[in-house]
Amino acid sequence: MSRAEEPTAAPPASPRWRTPGRLTVAALAGVLAVGAVAARTADRPAAVDTTVGEVTRVGVAAGGSVPAYLRASSAELAALPAGGEPYALVTFAGYLPPGRLAPVLAGTTVAEVVARVPLPQRQTEIVRIPAQLVPEHVRAGMTEVAARKDREAADQRDRSAALTDATDPGGELRRVYDSGARVATAEAAAYRSGCSCVYAALVRADPAALRALAGRPGVRAVDPAPELRRLDRAVLTPPLPEQRDLARPPADRELAPGG
Repeated sequence: MSRAEEPTAAPPASPRWRTPGRLTVAALAGVLAVGAVAARTADRPAAVDTTVGEVTRVGVAAGGSVPAYLRASSAELAALPAGGEPYALVTFAGYLPPGRLAPVLAGTTVAEVVARVPLPQRQTEIVRIPAQLVPEHVRAGMTEVAARKDREAADQRDRSAALTDATDPGGELRRVYDSGARVATAEAAAYRSGCSCVYAALVRADPAALRALAGRPGVRAVDPAPELRRLDRAVLTPPLPEQRDLARPPADRELAPGG
């Protein structure tokens, strides 16, 4: 399910995102002002991109009910009219390695995948990997993420080493930096190994293929997003495999008070 709305808007009561939205009024006014100047300069009407500022959210709303989201996605998929090849957010029941994606997503055109390293009781970064060719592009994307995580770990270690008793008297910053370095190091190693980290994918297919996809083992939900037009303005929020009741971040034991 998808929704486009102002980034500052409060989450909807529905467990699914649904309709398009815009940038803040001030930002949009700035865009229109620039367009007006260009129109006067050229002495003719300027072409207007009506999607400027539009953000389309696809997935479960923050704090929303995961069971309700799954039911709503199933209902929308069943009611999807024939014709065309809309986007759909595919959520898996578990974390998959790159090599298992092709058979699961067969019959669809893959645009990208969503992944995170499922470290026990740790919050890890959710990443989107463009992947028109599966599994090759997924593996290549994981290699790039691993290199970035190596740099993040090194940066966190450098920041920790630079602290003194004067700049960090309670040791709180050092604990945060050291924790961040450990997590980034673990993420880098996982992605470099081609981990079982992919838990969702954005695909395109005709309605019949999407319904067939929804019935495959390991597929938790297929959430149609016919409103989605531009991937660079899409926000994907698939539920994590371990999220069974509400869509909320996993507890992070290491950063908990006294952790």
